[in-house]
Amino acid sequence: MIDVTIIGGGIVGLATALQLKQQRPDLTIVLIEKEPAVARHQTGHNSGVIHSGLYYKPGSLKATNCIRGYQLLLDFCNAEGIAYDLCGKIVVATKQEEIPQLDMLHTRGQQNGLGGLRRMSLAELREIEPHVNGVAGMFVPQTGIIDYKEVSDKYAEKFQALGGEIRLAERVEQVTPGNSISIVVTDKNRYETKLVVNCAGLYSDKIAQLTQRDAVDVRIIPFRGEYFKIRPEKEYLVKNLIYPVPDPNFPFLGVHFTRMIHGGVEAGPNAVLAFQREGYTKSDINLKELFETLSWPGFQKVAAKYWQTGLGEMYRSFSKAAFTRALQELIPDVQENDLESGGAGVRAQACDRTGGLLDDFAILETDKAINVVNAPSPAATSSLAIGQTVSEKVLARF
Repeated sequence: MIDVTIIGGGIVGLATALQLKQQRPDLTIVLIEKEPAVARHQTGHNSGVIHSGLYYKPGSLKATNCIRGYQLLLDFCNAEGIAYDLCGKIVVATKQEEIPQLDMLHTRGQQNGLGGLRRMSLAELREIEPHVNGVAGMFVPQTGIIDYKEVSDKYAEKFQALGGEIRLAERVEQVTPGNSISIVVTDKNRYETKLVVNCAGLYSDKIAQLTQRDAVDVRIIPFRGEYFKIRPEKEYLVKNLIYPVPDPNFPFLGVHFTRMIHGGVEAGPNAVLAFQREGYTKSDINLKELFETLSWPGFQKVAAKYWQTGLGEMYRSFSKAAFTRALQELIPDVQENDLESGGAGVRAQACDRTGGLLDDFAILETDKAINVVNAPSPAATSSLAIGQTVSEKVLARF
């Protein structure tokens, strides 16, 4: 008999497993991951940014978990010898009408406890990033860079050293909740468990439906973010991290520049609908999953509301010249031939039936299951705090 079965071996599932095992070494905990290694999807494809908590509504789960998780992450990395760099970032208003939103971010950052935020003129911005362009900006000293795959591997190593078990290359096919136990059936095994914890990322809604049947009224909509890399000889254009002022109506941060912890500079991402949940390229298409997305009433409302934004993102996906123009708003010296193809990630964005794109972390509970159904950015930065939050919910049952 297993006490807790965790589904999903991304950074949130691993952090939850580790936090649980550290707090209750006596519990039998098994983590099931469908891939042959951990951190293969959102965790392994993200841009490696340590987020400060600047953007998030004060008091929200995102804000509280990001700020708590930020310090937990740094403490963990210091203890385990994992490299990171708190290089700071600048947020740049490229036009006058973005100034009120920049002011709002400055206020929000202060409300979230960020010290050292500095409003800057263009001349001051150029002391930090000589090639940037804009009308005003802000320096955020807390932002950094890291390799979250390395962090995830260390979570897994420590969890297993404490006696936790990780089952790789097993796909969960069925969850049958019972009165005292639930049955989790994979393509290889059958597990009897007292509690299921769902951290399945891009498939979190599917797993939640297995545990709650028709009670889950959100769907994961997969958005692909495509990156370019700046050619090595032009990397001098970017010192650290350069972000635009984000569109307050859209849960994405816009194309930006990110220096990577292992070297190189990424430029992007855009945000386009992926045609399957793990659709990392334009040619990745799963007709069943695409139909599920297009037929979801919430997505139809999102598409009707944001179709112009969506078309712009799609155009940039197919036009390197258009992508370059978007980047030139921040750094005019970037030219199309300075960019070479980079990677891509897929964001699991929960969308409710009314067309709401869930902006905050969302956790649904039943007697037999705890479902993390929305854990977008800054989930990696927040991972140990989310793990702590979920662990508290688990331990209340034991």
